[in-house]
Amino acid sequence: MPESVKKTDKSQDGEGTPALQDPADKDTISPVEALAGTPATMEPNAAGDIRSTAPQPESQAPDTKTDLTGLFTEKPQSGEVAMGENITFFAKVNAASLLKKPTVKWFKGKWVDLASKSGKHLQLKENYDRNSKVYTFEMHVIEANPSFAGAYRCEVSSRDKFDSCNFDLAVHEARAVEEFDIRSTFRRTSVVGSSETGDLDFSALLKKSVPMSQVKNDSAEDVWDILQKAPASEYEKIAFQYGITDLRGMLKRLKKIKKNENKSKAFLTKLDPAFQLEKGQTMTLCVEMANEDINVKWLKNGQEIQPTGRFIFESIGNKRYLTINHCSLSDDATYTCLVGDEKCSTELFIKEPPVTITRTLEDQMVMKGERVELECEVSEEGTSVKWEKDGVELTRNESVKYRFKKDGRKHTLIINEATKEDCGHYRVKTNGDESMAELMVSEKELEVYQNIADLSVEAMDEAVFKCEVSDENVKGIWYKNGVEVEVNPRTHITHIGRIHKLTINDVKPEDEGDYTFVPEGYAFNLSAKLNFLEVKIDYVPRQDPPKIHLDCIGCTSDSTIVVVAGNKLRLDVPITGDPAPTVIWTKGEKVMTEEDGRIHVESIKGHCIFTIEGAEKQDEGLYSVIVRNPAGEDKAVINVKVVDVPDPPAAPVILSVGEDSCIAKWDPPMFDGGNAIIGYVLERKKKKSYRWMRLNYDPFPDTMYEVKRMIEGVEYELRVYAVNAIGMSRHSTASQSFIPVAPTSEPVGFCMDDISDTTITLKWRAPEHLGSAKLDGYGIEYRKEGYEEWVPAFEGLTERTSIVIRDLPTGEKMQFRVRAYNVAGPSAPTYLTQAVTIREIMQKPKIWIPRNLHQTLIKKVGETINIVIPFQGKPRPLITWTKDGEPLNPTQVTIRNSDNDTILFIRKSERKDSGKYEIQLQLENIKDTAIFEIQIVDLPGPPEKLKITDIWGFNVALEWKPPQDCGNCEIAGYMVQKADRKTMEWYTVYELYRRTNCLVSDLIVGNEYMFRVYAVNRVGPSLEPCCSPNTAYIQKTGSEYKQPTYKEHVVSEAPKFTHPLVNRSVIAGYNATLSCSVRGFPMPKITWYKNKIDISNEAKYRMFRNQGILTLEIRKPCLFDGGVYTCKAVNASGEDVVECKLEVRPQITRDEKEKQMTNTDQM
Repeated sequence: MPESVKKTDKSQDGEGTPALQDPADKDTISPVEALAGTPATMEPNAAGDIRSTAPQPESQAPDTKTDLTGLFTEKPQSGEVAMGENITFFAKVNAASLLKKPTVKWFKGKWVDLASKSGKHLQLKENYDRNSKVYTFEMHVIEANPSFAGAYRCEVSSRDKFDSCNFDLAVHEARAVEEFDIRSTFRRTSVVGSSETGDLDFSALLKKSVPMSQVKNDSAEDVWDILQKAPASEYEKIAFQYGITDLRGMLKRLKKIKKNENKSKAFLTKLDPAFQLEKGQTMTLCVEMANEDINVKWLKNGQEIQPTGRFIFESIGNKRYLTINHCSLSDDATYTCLVGDEKCSTELFIKEPPVTITRTLEDQMVMKGERVELECEVSEEGTSVKWEKDGVELTRNESVKYRFKKDGRKHTLIINEATKEDCGHYRVKTNGDESMAELMVSEKELEVYQNIADLSVEAMDEAVFKCEVSDENVKGIWYKNGVEVEVNPRTHITHIGRIHKLTINDVKPEDEGDYTFVPEGYAFNLSAKLNFLEVKIDYVPRQDPPKIHLDCIGCTSDSTIVVVAGNKLRLDVPITGDPAPTVIWTKGEKVMTEEDGRIHVESIKGHCIFTIEGAEKQDEGLYSVIVRNPAGEDKAVINVKVVDVPDPPAAPVILSVGEDSCIAKWDPPMFDGGNAIIGYVLERKKKKSYRWMRLNYDPFPDTMYEVKRMIEGVEYELRVYAVNAIGMSRHSTASQSFIPVAPTSEPVGFCMDDISDTTITLKWRAPEHLGSAKLDGYGIEYRKEGYEEWVPAFEGLTERTSIVIRDLPTGEKMQFRVRAYNVAGPSAPTYLTQAVTIREIMQKPKIWIPRNLHQTLIKKVGETINIVIPFQGKPRPLITWTKDGEPLNPTQVTIRNSDNDTILFIRKSERKDSGKYEIQLQLENIKDTAIFEIQIVDLPGPPEKLKITDIWGFNVALEWKPPQDCGNCEIAGYMVQKADRKTMEWYTVYELYRRTNCLVSDLIVGNEYMFRVYAVNRVGPSLEPCCSPNTAYIQKTGSEYKQPTYKEHVVSEAPKFTHPLVNRSVIAGYNATLSCSVRGFPMPKITWYKNKIDISNEAKYRMFRNQGILTLEIRKPCLFDGGVYTCKAVNASGEDVVECKLEVRPQITRDEKEKQMTNTDQM
């Protein structure tokens, strides 16, 4: 069995992250130990390594997150390691039944994703075995230290499948027990001898965070705070709700925290231990002080913070705030609030948002040896990405093969010379996204652009064999009759670019033979024949009739010269005759001349040459060459055929699509170019991409092709090329875009819900696997038992998961099936387990009273009553409602009946709606009855006849009678209140007093009291109280107060100003006030005058009086408001007057003020 945890020597090389911190101390109990009861042990294996094995308990509680779908074939096991050594955890997943490569995530604690921590102390790797189709995922912990100990979790997912496994790591370390400090949970780890700050581990106390797609403004709940406030009986429920895997360890640390809590003299509320927020957000730290006048200092990593635009200090009452705007990674630090010798601190952790891929990788198909560049673009500059090939990470150690390029937000993987081994799926990953593309590498096919041709050469002439191939780097060997040609003074071999030449000077008879050119590395050759023409010297008369020698160039009168459109047509015809004949070229009846710029006619000794530059289709036909001299004439006909590449085929049509494939069909081109169509070449591309990828290099002979290896859910387009012996046509118009999707899985839970004589109700659940395409609907079909043809139950599709099929033949046995449809077509059908006879089933009537109606239903007056009573019974029974034996009033109560339930509805309840309600179902002679009670309650009336029965000392005895109206429910008690006659402020003496008499004590001597009583029921207190008709006066005990007699005193007094008005000088535009004080009894009437004119009703002035102080406010006076102001006080005993002068000065402008200052300086 493969190892799941492996311990290795610390001399292994590797990269990883700084140590990962866990707050668990040495007595923390892991989930494995908690379940098994014994710690994990280490056992040696055959190879000498150490693997971690956990004891197997006889019975073990199931893990709620593991064994969900059983994706793991081997799970990581808990292990232990000595400090400074290495350990490896393994997880294996069988991908034979998976449609997509599984994704694995490693976590520490509950939240910390270890993918972002990969580095010096942690490595994550994965391998894939193509034979067994098993993925092996490894987590290497290098140079372990005690902070690595804790609970870990491995999660694997593939499309809609998920599995999870928990395991623990124990690190042996000898250390003294120290007093627990909650802030140690958030300590930073660093490498010894290095000044670089290590990574943070706050898995234990981290506030609960929400995924980015669900981020809200509300702050996440703190698990520590919940545990501190919750009772012990709720601990297990909280642990299950928040996914706590080490509850016992957390409770131990929580117990220590509670012991270490010390009351502070300066702080009422301290800072929380830690905060976490996203980069760019705003953070506010708040402390509550015992003294609101005290000043505080804020420190960041021990350095005092100065207020700036980003750091804002606020003091509101006894609370002190520090606000940090637009938090960046530099704000990740320890913040301290300092007051004298006391302080409180918190850790602020800035979480960088996940980096997304804005431009994804694109599929590529290249030839062997070409350069490949896979490029993507991410959302943030300076971000590191990870490249993988078929699930294996590509490292910079393989720099000979791969090069990684980073330019701003662009990341490029470069393969200089692609080979067949480079084929595969390449993936680029960031901390929040990934993209995948496929690379296909094909062998280059050597194309022959110009073949070598047969030559007929006379003695002493030059023979040149010439060919042109597609690759200029290809070398070759020339052979003559199977023997390699050697270079000599007459024979030369040249290779310039793509052209290879064999030149033979001064041709001799022994040079005749078969010549062959063989390209190196390719299994084909090019051959041609060299014919040596012997020159015979005969007696020639002075005149020789002209003769055309077509046989000398390998042509006959029946031969056809084939030329490719666009190439040069050159007809070189040997002729003889003495004297030299004249040559005429014709096509049909038209004589070919050089008037057309493309045609050239040339005659040299022994040859006539006819040339057409850039042959076209209209140049095809029969050409005649006529030679004449005085001795006669000769004529020959040459058939010329112009061939071309075919026209593009019609746009392909997508006949069907699958999960990763489709079938395309197209029509052949209208014109085949003069040569038969050899086959077709197809290309595809993603809809949003510009790169077309070839699907086949060998021409496909048919007009229907199955395209495979596409990604489900991605939109594609296709186009086609036609190929003949000449070459490849232009591409066709792109097909309509399509998305490869597979039909859904079959619906589940198909069953019959109801049946009658002519109808049946069927229901089902949605398919378990929907794929990437949305579900279009469901189709229902039925047939009689024994028949083969299925009949659709309705036209089109339905989106519901239940259906009623009507008009079925009564008594027939019918079979039913359902299929789900999407753009890929119907799914596999789901059948009813057996045929159904269409006949209604009698069902006894039965009422199902809801549980809340087993006791009296209490509602307040005015509330809405809506009671649903489900029942059964077929056919539908007769439903009768009564209240207290009487039929219901239809104006007040509404009854709604259906096949399965009946509803009692009262829009606005009243007291008269209280009573016993009875519902009766009747089906023929069978009945069923149910009774429930409704009670409508209201506020009670006031108590009656409140009276004071006795007064003694500081006590008063009260007595009253219950209210006449109790509100249709029991009186819960009485609320008794008292009020001092002087202040008339009411205070509650008793809140819910049960009896109808009470004793009010602790009254104050010399005060006179009033009393009132409210009746209280479950709705609330009565609207009106019952008040005592008389008051109670509390006298001093033991003596009787005799009120003395006084001589009547005259208190009236004439008004007199105790403080006069004062002359004032004010500036125009600023409010001015005039004040004075007056006394007199009764209170005198005050009147203000300006220049002896009453200004009491002027809106510009406001008059105030407070405890005899009189104030006149003049709003924004102008120069015209200056003058004499008079205040007059009058009462029945007399009057008094006081006055003052008010001077209003104009405002001095800045220029005038500067001028005055200049004049003053000059003086």
